[in-house]
Amino acid sequence: MTAASGSPDSEAQISVHWREEDYYQPPARFIAQANAADPDIFRRFDEAHFPDCFKEYAELLSWDTYWHTTLDTGNAPFWKWFVGGRLNACYNCVDRHLAADRNKAALIWVPEPEAEDTRTITYQELYRQVNEFAAVLRDFCGLRTGDRVTFHLPMVPELPVAMLACARLGVIHSEVFGGFSGVACGERIADSGSRVLVTMDGYYRNGRLVDHKAKADEAVRAANELGQQVDRVLVWRRHPGRYTSQTAMVGDRDCFVDEVLAEHRGAVVEPVSMPSEAPLFLMYTSGTTARPKGCQHSTGGYLAYVAGTSKYYQDIHPEDTYWCCADIGWITGHSYIVYGPLALGTTSVIYEGAPTYPDTGRVWRIAERLGVGIFHTAPTTIRMLRKLGPDEPGKYDYHFRHMTTVGEPIEPEVWRWYHDVAGKGEAVVVDTWWQTENGGFLGSTLPALQPMKPGSCGPGVLGVFPVIYDEDGNAVEAGSGKAGNICIRNPWPGIFQTIWGQPERFLQIYYQKYCRDPASTDWRDWPYFAGDGAVQAADGYFRILGRVDDVINVAGHRLGTKELESAALTVEEVAEAAAVPVVDELRGRAVEMYVALKPGRDAGEEIEDSVARAIEREIGKIARPKNVWIVGDMPKTRSGKIMRRVIAGISNFADVGDVSTLANPEVVEEIRHRIQREKLAHGDVPRQLTREEADEIRAFGRNE
Repeated sequence: MTAASGSPDSEAQISVHWREEDYYQPPARFIAQANAADPDIFRRFDEAHFPDCFKEYAELLSWDTYWHTTLDTGNAPFWKWFVGGRLNACYNCVDRHLAADRNKAALIWVPEPEAEDTRTITYQELYRQVNEFAAVLRDFCGLRTGDRVTFHLPMVPELPVAMLACARLGVIHSEVFGGFSGVACGERIADSGSRVLVTMDGYYRNGRLVDHKAKADEAVRAANELGQQVDRVLVWRRHPGRYTSQTAMVGDRDCFVDEVLAEHRGAVVEPVSMPSEAPLFLMYTSGTTARPKGCQHSTGGYLAYVAGTSKYYQDIHPEDTYWCCADIGWITGHSYIVYGPLALGTTSVIYEGAPTYPDTGRVWRIAERLGVGIFHTAPTTIRMLRKLGPDEPGKYDYHFRHMTTVGEPIEPEVWRWYHDVAGKGEAVVVDTWWQTENGGFLGSTLPALQPMKPGSCGPGVLGVFPVIYDEDGNAVEAGSGKAGNICIRNPWPGIFQTIWGQPERFLQIYYQKYCRDPASTDWRDWPYFAGDGAVQAADGYFRILGRVDDVINVAGHRLGTKELESAALTVEEVAEAAAVPVVDELRGRAVEMYVALKPGRDAGEEIEDSVARAIEREIGKIARPKNVWIVGDMPKTRSGKIMRRVIAGISNFADVGDVSTLANPEVVEEIRHRIQREKLAHGDVPRQLTREEADEIRAFGRNE
């Protein structure tokens, strides 16, 4: 940006002051066993070999009919992959492993109460359960190929069983994150046109048995108000034979799955051979405004992509015990708990509850007991574990060879703890960038062949060609120090097909901005707009700066929240940080920082000053926060993400919106009362926000 004028070159420009980090090399013993250890793989997947390079991923699967066209661009940008091919996703994840590995564990489920037994489900047992539930869906519920069914299930093995049963029938499944409200579930039921809801009476979270069935009645009501009738509610029981919900079952609508299953014991349902481009599932993004976006993912392209990235980037081998400590209610869980690992025939761990229950050693105890070799989780969880139990990993005898971080950018200080402490310096770390819409990884280092760099996801993954554009569509040069909008120049098999029922919105959000010719069928004319800001170093590695909507414009300098938060985390006492905008008469917007401290650290002005100085040192005087607030805890979603829109509302004396679905809604009033009282005491009396300002504050962080 032009510092002298204080105004950005374009709206895409985000001020960048990152310090380049040192490389970390992969251990020799990892390279020796890696699935991708031959540098020739980069040639095989270069642009000259696109799109046929992705045959290498597709050939990891079993096809009923081979495809005749690898990529059909005839109706750009509604791409079709492996056209003419037919396969079944369930067959690829279950049936084909039976001949050699029927007695191998497919899933290991760890309940939250430690006194409960861990459940191991072999591939043979998974085959039986999937077939029986598929029979229930087909024969009891009357579902047929192309129908939709909604799940509102927690982290229990019944969820992957239900997903695979749908895939077996060619029924499109839509899982709604268990922490979402019944109303949110009902909106998604209505949007997808589901007439069957699969739920559970209860589940454990932080030591409490949550009454989940109550949300089903809310969901059915909400869907009905939107014109969609739900005919069946199938209820799994968390404790077999014992109903734990306080909500009554409803007449002929509700039924217990175990009772219906009794009539379908031993059923075998032949997998339906599906066209490659047939929809496999819908995954709704979790935005807080407008109609939900149902990302429609294909069968062949999606499954090939998650199998290929699981093999090469997760380095999953069939003999591994692999744990993605995420929720299947998000795309990470679909791709890298269920479909990717099971397509490769490995053992995938599922954990029911909170990673810090009953204490911060729980994750490491599970890893030690199960012999986990690959660990995969989000920066949110890593920050939580670092904050609450920074020394816990050293107490347990586990050894990871590979660790993944996914879901949002990870700060260099947090990355180093993950590598040095959680990984004991023994594991490679794969820092991945991608989105719900993308199906699988877009940016990452290939673990045996490219060094790691804290805070950078790395280059584009195999066969994916990212670019940074400014607002006018000009490419921003690598190493220029300038940021812009990261886009993908080409299609890839995991890309979603459309927004369910909203093709115009699909075009408008993801392709209209940089489309060179709306009539073109050449993929080069249709760059995918990801909506994230990024900067590319001279070495080709990308650093993701967060959503382009979540920048704070201070006197014309567009500051990325992730850079501000990373600077705050360089202060040794700080465990978590969140940057929000506050309306400022002089500068338009100013930065306010909220920080939470590590255990045993006392709040005080010294730490507040240290945070402000760190931001000034790392970024510049323009970024110095107006206030630094030390809080006991941040308002967070059930998945642990800090809700910046809530604290932005508090800082601006504005509406904080709905907080009922937060994991800790009680902290909102505590923070609001204290912060606003102190502001008023200092004479920081807010003026009435304009409608535009109120909308901006309300929308801040909406992509969380």
